Amino acid sequence: MQVTSTYRFARISAFKAREVTREIQGQSASEALDLLAFSPKKAAVLVKKTLKSAIANAENNAELKVDTLLVKEAIVGEGPTFKRFRARARGGASPLRKRTSHIRIVLSDELTPKVPAKRAKRRETGREGRKPKATHEAGQRRPANEAIPSGKAPKKIDGPTGPSEPVSEAKSVEKKD
Repeated sequence: MQVTSTYRFARISAFKAREVTREIQGQSASEALDLLAFSPKKAAVLVKKTLKSAIANAENNAELKVDTLLVKEAIVGEGPTFKRFRARARGGASPLRKRTSHIRIVLSDELTPKVPAKRAKRRETGREGRKPKATHEAGQRRPANEAIPSGKAPKKIDGPTGPSEPVSEAKSVEKKD
């Protein structure tokens, strides 16, 4: 069974609060409380308050035991932004954006947390799913300042005035007297 608790209009940016909620996802409720108690961030206090509320909801409304609860989801969404102005030099003003967020915690009494399919797939593929980087003969990337090996002329480049001549390293011009 799932139990939720939401803290709406928390006076902290969602970006800062997500840093804390990532830490507690997938942990037991008691471990998450311990972790939040020793975190020095402002967001930890707000998330801890929400987590305690979710635990109280689980005990009183759903009649679940605290020992079996896991943090299934800890989501932080953006709330409305308060727009203010600060006085600046010569009668000017600069905007201030006081951001708010909505913190939602979902507790579950399931024994193992389910990993979303998107993340599980990413873990399976690892680096194999990525496109390989360009390499030269030795199998390593060529440094940017390394010259192109002799005998290989660079491709012709079409410029704004038309095709240009290929550049070769040993091109000499003889003077006639």
